[in-house]
Formats: sequence, structure tokens, C-alpha cells
Amino acid sequence: MIVAEHLEGKLNASTAKCVSAAQALKPESIDIVVLAADPAGVAAQAAQIAGVNKVLAVANAANANAIAQVQAPQVAALAKGYSHVFGPSTTFGKDLMPCVAALLGVAQVSDVMAVEGSHTFKRPIYAGNAIVTVEAPADHAVVATVRTASWPEAAGGGSAAVEAASVDAALPSHTRYVGLAAGKSDRPDLQSAKRVVSGGRGVGSQENFKIIYDFADKLGAAVGASRAAVDAGYVPNELQVGQTGKIIAPELYVAVGISGAIQHLTGIKDAGTIVAINKDGEAPIFEIADIGLVGDLFKLLPELETALG
Repeated sequence: MIVAEHLEGKLNASTAKCVSAAQALKPESIDIVVLAADPAGVAAQAAQIAGVNKVLAVANAANANAIAQVQAPQVAALAKGYSHVFGPSTTFGKDLMPCVAALLGVAQVSDVMAVEGSHTFKRPIYAGNAIVTVEAPADHAVVATVRTASWPEAAGGGSAAVEAASVDAALPSHTRYVGLAAGKSDRPDLQSAKRVVSGGRGVGSQENFKIIYDFADKLGAAVGASRAAVDAGYVPNELQVGQTGKIIAPELYVAVGISGAIQHLTGIKDAGTIVAINKDGEAPIFEIADIGLVGDLFKLLPELETALG
């Protein structure tokens, strides 16, 4: 069973990535559960993912917003009879799945990046510098989060059955939704963008970050940043890429003025092509970059923009 992530009626791409991870288990069937006040639209989107057997639509006004403490008892109740319960290793999944695991009395397997067997998985440790193989006990359900950067989206074109499901679970009232503060941007979402341009401490200031935004717009890319740039106040923290930020896997990642601390490299190691621009030719980022440009970013970026037409 996979718990769908969605917002404002749109299914998040992380759900299809969880399906890919589930398919690696070669299960008898894969079901997706959609928790919402009105799940019909999201359930219809989930039903189109290839390889899905059925979609369980749970309608409850309490599910209007994704609150882990409210959704976890419902997921735990629905989990009976399932061998595995997967959620994405996103903010949503990291919040929800540990609560589900606790209610089921099992230890969670976090950040699954490879499936070795029905209860054997690989996951990163030490900021992604080592990969550990973990084995979950075979006598109870496996609750896991799926490292979305390590899995492709499952194909579309499916036509799974959608079933209305009712859940008999006591929902807590001590945790309630107050509001969502989110930055508005016309640029692609950082978590799912195919192209990302990130700036680091080398950009120098909040005002100078305009050069990163301009270059990203030229590429049709999302904008990211290193922790150093966020801590310096150049950009808001929702743009942070790395171990304590977002783990991403774009087709193209351009790192501008980023030295390449190990925590940052953790967030981008699954990127397709990594381009580094830095005036320090000894910067660690060049060790993993596919293409490196040593030079002044304020000179190179405008030249690249011109070359892009």
C-alpha cells in the first residue's frame, strides 16, 4: 500500500516514484490510498499510474489538510493485510510515516534507494557517503519511506479501479491545521524540476542572487541554494539543497559559487549532469561535476546567457 501525496487537488510526482519502488518488490498487487476531504480528483490521477491495482479513496473532512497525527491512525487501520506500507521521503512522508510505524509497533526503514529482497533494502547513511543494507523483520509489515531521487516515476496509462473506503479510527483533536505559509513562484518546483540552478556563498549577497534567477529563467529552471547562501540570508530556506534541505535529482544541475560541502553533495548526487562554476579550481564540487568552469561567475553567467540566445 502506498500513501498518496497531494496538494490542492494535484497528485505529487513522488507517488509514482513510490510505485516504482513497490514494483521492485514484485508484489501480487499495489494499492494507493488517497486521504482527502474530497478524494475523487486525486484518486482518478492515481488510478492512471501503470502497475496500480486499485485506489482506495478515503473521504473525511478531517483530511482536508495533510496532518500526520490525523492521517496516521487511518493509514495504520488500512494497513491491515498489507505486507508493505510505503510513503515518499518528502516533507509529507517524513512527517507521516514514522507516526504510522509507531502505531503499528514496527521500526521504519527510511530513504529506501534500492530493493534487494522482500524485506532487504539499501539506504544511505553518513550524509550519503555510505550505503547500508538493512533487513526488516519478516513477521510484520514493513513501513518505509522511498528516496524519491533514486527512483523514476512509474509510467502512466493505467486504469486502476477506484474504491471508496471508510476507516474506523479515533482521530486526535489536539493537533490541528492553522495555516500554510508558502512562497509563490512562477518558476518550476525545486523538488520536481528537470533543471536546477543553485547559488552559493560565492554569489555574495541577496541583491547579487538576481544573476542566478535570471540564468535560471533563461534555462527554464528552478532555483536552489547551498546552506551557506541560506544562512547568509541571500535566499529563503525553502530553496536549500542538501542533507538538511531538499534531496533532488534533476536532469541538469548547475552549481554556481558553491564549494561543494559534503552535505550539499548529498542532495545532488543523483542528478543527471552536474555543471560547476567556481573561481576556486580546487573546490570539492569539481570532483563530482561532469562539466566544470573555473572563473568569475559574474563574468561567465552573462556570457552563457548570451550563448544560449
